Amino acid sequence: MSKLWGGRFTKSASEWVDAFGASIGFDQKLVHEDITGSLAHVTMLGKCGILPMDEVEQIQTGLKTLQKKAEAGELIFSVQNEDIHLNLEKLLIDEIGPVGGKLHTGRSRNDQVATDMHMYLRHETLEIMEAVKSVQTALLDQAKQHVETLVPGYTHLQRAQPISFAHHLLAYFWMLERDYSRYQDSLKRLNISPLGAGALAGTTFPIDRQYTAELLGFDGLYENSLDAVSDRDFILEFLSASATLMMHLSRLCEELILWSSQEFQFVEMDDSFATGSSIMPQKKNPDMAELIRGKTGRVYGSLFSLLTVLKGLPLAYNKDMQEDKEGMFDAVETVKGSLKIFAGMIETMTVKSETMEKAVHQDFSNATELADYLATKGMPFREAHEIVGKLVLQAIQANVYLLDLSMDDYKKASDLFEKDIFTVLQPKTVVERRNSAGGTGFNQVRSAIKKAENLLQPGEEGAVSVT
Repeated sequence: MSKLWGGRFTKSASEWVDAFGASIGFDQKLVHEDITGSLAHVTMLGKCGILPMDEVEQIQTGLKTLQKKAEAGELIFSVQNEDIHLNLEKLLIDEIGPVGGKLHTGRSRNDQVATDMHMYLRHETLEIMEAVKSVQTALLDQAKQHVETLVPGYTHLQRAQPISFAHHLLAYFWMLERDYSRYQDSLKRLNISPLGAGALAGTTFPIDRQYTAELLGFDGLYENSLDAVSDRDFILEFLSASATLMMHLSRLCEELILWSSQEFQFVEMDDSFATGSSIMPQKKNPDMAELIRGKTGRVYGSLFSLLTVLKGLPLAYNKDMQEDKEGMFDAVETVKGSLKIFAGMIETMTVKSETMEKAVHQDFSNATELADYLATKGMPFREAHEIVGKLVLQAIQANVYLLDLSMDDYKKASDLFEKDIFTVLQPKTVVERRNSAGGTGFNQVRSAIKKAENLLQPGEEGAVSVT
């Protein structure tokens, strides 16, 4: 069978060469977008008088038939026809006869594939944005239940200061809000139409690019035909936003893995998001969190792979750019799957509040309160820091905690200490008093929850509807 572009050639490639060069094995994911783009293109050809309306209607009918077959899984694609575009064109010709060959008037596979990917990624970006909101909702629901649940806050993985567990969860809410806004902002550059740019230089046919852009729901056009067919910035931007999102998910996964260990016992993952051991019957492994942590590398890889593909390409289209799709497809599936699993893990995890409470009473994370206490009474903070450091050392050597020291111990350290120090050192007091904007104080946390709730309301800034 000759290629649709084979007129200039006198020799056919071997089957294995065709297989190496073909992309139909993965770009068939674009079947819906390719047919939709073709319907808009042929409609425009009719409107502009480039094709007679009877031929336009034949092509439209044929495309809609292919669309129904695609939805039913009845289309059979061939490596011989290389990609989704030539496969569909061949199937269309088989369906309606030679008139199907007129569909390609005024366009190239170069602008066709770019249009397909813009439409595909627009749809998937909107779905991912919805999935991000689902994870935020799960985090917020857990936060509402644990405003006054205390947990050690860490720096360098060493206990630093006690905080509200809700405050810790909300840190990830706001990370995800930034992720959401990155996707949202990317739509401004993603939702522009390359259709009509041709192979690289436009076309001599009197096409109407603005009309096809409107039919396909684009907000505008690429202003330069070379740029239109060679640009993959919109995929890079998607992959970059996705890599950052996965990094955020991975960080919390790491914490969930630690927290669910015997050493921490702060949370327990639901059975539906954990697995057992083939040899050790007592094990309950947080495998879903580990998998998300691991799959983060796949998205990083897709980003760096495409950056590497593009870095040395002259304008306009090069076959190297066929490598833009598999990483994009994989990243979409990885991110969507991870977000779905993540929302379920957060919704169903058990928070062991008593264990957390015990932890904040058995450490020195309230030491900063002593230094702040002395500073509020006029002592230079550095001097206060020195005194408190010695009190901590004294308690460690006595195998006790700061609340276990006597009033005499505090008076020997500084006459500025009064009996109220034992109230000040209570972990709940420590957390409650940190009422600066964005802090872990309970009033601040409740205010943050209210702001977060408003962001998740339909119609508010940050909300999105998928059309």
